[in-house]
Amino acid sequence: MIRIREIDHLVLRVIDLDRMLHFYCDVLGCTIERRVDAIGLVQLRAGRSLLDLVPVDGDLGRAGGAAPGSEGRNLDHFCFRLEPFDAAEIRAQLEARGVAAGAVESRYGAEGKGPSIYITDPEGNVVELKGPPRD
Repeated sequence: MIRIREIDHLVLRVIDLDRMLHFYCDVLGCTIERRVDAIGLVQLRAGRSLLDLVPVDGDLGRAGGAAPGSEGRNLDHFCFRLEPFDAAEIRAQLEARGVAAGAVESRYGAEGKGPSIYITDPEGNVVELKGPPRD
C-alpha cells in the first residue's frame, strides 16, 4: 500500500521570478536550495518540503501553457504547516512586509483542525499558513 507522509514539493509557474523569490524568501523565510537555470527552475526549501518556482518563459514553464492570471491559476492554494504558530506575531511580521493576511480561522488539515491564515503571493497564489491541531 502507498502511504503519503507529507507534501514533498509543489511547483508554481511564475511570471516575475525576482518578485516571487522576494516573497517566499524574504517574507516567508524559504531559502534557495538549488537552481537549474538551463531549464528554468529554482527550488526553495520550505521546512521539510520544497517549493519549485518555474518561470513561464523558461523551458519548463513554456510547457505549461498560458501564464497564471486573473482568468485562471495553476493551483487553488497550498498550505505550509508552521511551528510555532503565534497568530499575532505572524500577522505582525506579514504586515511589516506589506502582506495582507486573512482572519485566523480554524480549518481542517493533515493533523486535524487548527488555526490558519490565508495570504496571497505577488502572483495571486493563495498560501495557507497552518498551526497545530487543537481540540
